[in-house]
Amino acid sequence: MTANERLGVSTNASEEEIRAAYLSKVKEFPPDRSPVEFEAVRDAYETLCDPRKRFQAMLLSSAFSAPLVSLLSGHKARRNFVGPQPWREVLKTK
Repeated sequence: MTANERLGVSTNASEEEIRAAYLSKVKEFPPDRSPVEFEAVRDAYETLCDPRKRFQAMLLSSAFSAPLVSLLSGHKARRNFVGPQPWREVLKTK
């Protein structure tokens, strides 16, 4: 889930809209009742307030919105681990 989706704002939302959405989400998920959700909302707010982090988040969300097949086109899937044992044997030992 992207920071915009977490706060419920559009990708070109202003700072006032982001702040209003953050305050409403904080009321919905207070830190004493749901600390995990509060931390996720706080991280989303911090991401959207900083222009550099916001740009990076937009780049990453657009890169991962493409299907995985298109990202891996031209590369053959490897069945073995890059070490001495195949993946299946590594997973059996855990």
